[in-house]
Amino acid sequence: WSLVDVLRGVAGAPGLERVDVVQPVSFAVMVSLAAVWRSWGVEPAAVVGHSQGEIAAACVAGALSLEDAARVVALRSRVIAGGLAGRGAMASLALPAGQVAELLRDERYTGAEISVVNGPLSTVVGGRPDALDALTADLERDGVRVRRLPVDYASHSVHVEEIEDEVRTALAPITPMTPEIPFYSTLSARR
Repeated sequence: WSLVDVLRGVAGAPGLERVDVVQPVSFAVMVSLAAVWRSWGVEPAAVVGHSQGEIAAACVAGALSLEDAARVVALRSRVIAGGLAGRGAMASLALPAGQVAELLRDERYTGAEISVVNGPLSTVVGGRPDALDALTADLERDGVRVRRLPVDYASHSVHVEEIEDEVRTALAPITPMTPEIPFYSTLSARR
């Protein structure tokens, strides 16, 4: 199957609900959009991205070749599909991270943790499905906006440590380069 087959919904092509399909598609869209903007003369002064976006940003910045960045996305998503899929969950909460951290101290939510801070009032939690079920049910009852993410794994959580060695092995051939465009880390907020 090809990317075009997936996007057109061709019979036999896998669907976008699979992590090993949607992540490469998402990466392809991001890198392609950057190329279109550049063709129109829009050059980035700096780049930053989160998760798949960070890999795309590394490619756009020149820190990874297109081939290596695509390899990172494809291999990483394949390892996630094989090692994490079916065992976790994620949810977006309309609450500040500090408040979510306090909530997660409650033993009813053991197995859930903060995965992503998207903004002052937007925090994503990930972890065991039962822990997220309890947390989201309680928050919805209290009138908090909750949105379960359509994934069956807990990305950006301690769960990922289970596949760390496999990801490192799969990505060993990658050759990072010095970026041509400033590339900022979402972890440290520094170049």
